Amino acid sequence: MVQQINFNDPHFNGVENVQNQAQLQIMQQQASKAAQSVQPFDALLQSTVEKGVALKFSAHAKERLSLRNINLSADDLNRMNDAVNKAASKGARQSLLVMDNQAFIVSVPNRTVITALDGGSMKENVFTNIDSAVIV
Repeated sequence: MVQQINFNDPHFNGVENVQNQAQLQIMQQQASKAAQSVQPFDALLQSTVEKGVALKFSAHAKERLSLRNINLSADDLNRMNDAVNKAASKGARQSLLVMDNQAFIVSVPNRTVITALDGGSMKENVFTNIDSAVIV
């Protein structure tokens, strides 16, 4: 938008006034664009859950994966992510995730794998402090 300037106008304060008006106009346009692109919080939360923020592994879980020779493929990680998303949608906080003769304890809100067990380690084991189980 081009604005004509009347230099004879008694309210005209020189070049500085023109620069301030131009800056104000740019700021108003940027604010308008930003307001149009803002998502409501619930929509943002839902899209974040649907995207599935990547799982993290605690130092203890990494040690157990190595010690028990558990190797996870990209497909395994995707399946685990889906399982954690399902648990989160049900309000789970600490979940036992059982997948392919392996088990993982996951902090659902933190999306962090706390520990990992292989088939041999799972036998005759009691899992405590969990509020859900997901079988993949």
